[in-house]
Amino acid sequence: MEEEEDITSDLFAAVGEQIKVLRIRAGLTQRELGRLVGYTESQISSIERGVRVPQPDFLEKADKLLNAGGLLIAVKKSIEKAQAKARVRHPGWYRNYAWLEAEALELHHYGTQAVHGLLQTEAYARALFTQRRPLLSDETIEKRVADRLARQEILQRWPAPTCSFVFQEVVLQHPIGGRAVWREQLEQLLRIARLRTVELQVMPTDREDCPGIDGPFNLLTTKKGQQVAYTEIQGHPRLITDPEEVRVIITRYGIIRAQALTPRESLALIEKMLGDA
Repeated sequence: MEEEEDITSDLFAAVGEQIKVLRIRAGLTQRELGRLVGYTESQISSIERGVRVPQPDFLEKADKLLNAGGLLIAVKKSIEKAQAKARVRHPGWYRNYAWLEAEALELHHYGTQAVHGLLQTEAYARALFTQRRPLLSDETIEKRVADRLARQEILQRWPAPTCSFVFQEVVLQHPIGGRAVWREQLEQLLRIARLRTVELQVMPTDREDCPGIDGPFNLLTTKKGQQVAYTEIQGHPRLITDPEEVRVIITRYGIIRAQALTPRESLALIEKMLGDA
């Protein structure tokens, strides 16, 4: 397993180095290349460092823009195979859910502690893993960050899953990693929330009712149409497949969404947080 992880990481790093050399040869900054392919500067940086997996559409666009002559297109299949293998790098207790998430038709989340992994910036994710207790090694932190960013490619595929996220307001107020990391994370939420396949809502702290008092959870619909739920509290994960238990959580989520701010109101609140910072 460790040998496969090293090979996969080396491939992502090698492709990232190639992209960096081609970009510099083309006289483009990371920000300029990102603007041309629809990525942020930080995403280009992550790809060049081998932390983020370059997706097929990115490789096709970059190959043309950087005059790579088919070099980047040629590695698409190898990247896809390596990305599939990379999913087994998740901790064992999380692996089954990670596989379901990667192929889900729908994804829904209620969060009370931190921004969902699919929406995290690299810096925010690294801050979370760095603060874990007991402490993780630097190598483990980097692997976990890379795996988390790789998961996010699900939002870029087509057809993309239908996604909704509801966060308690306090999640967005907590400056994990410092003010600069916090601002970048809020800006990322605004970008992702504007995707047609994503709806983001905030549950104001001043709401008197609290149907989500039992804690955070994920809901997803698998590619076979099965609805499942996933919870993780104090390192104890649970994949819920019993139809009655899942039905209860689905009902609870519906009530939570009804009581939260609308997607438009939620974006306005996040914009206000950024403006007040």
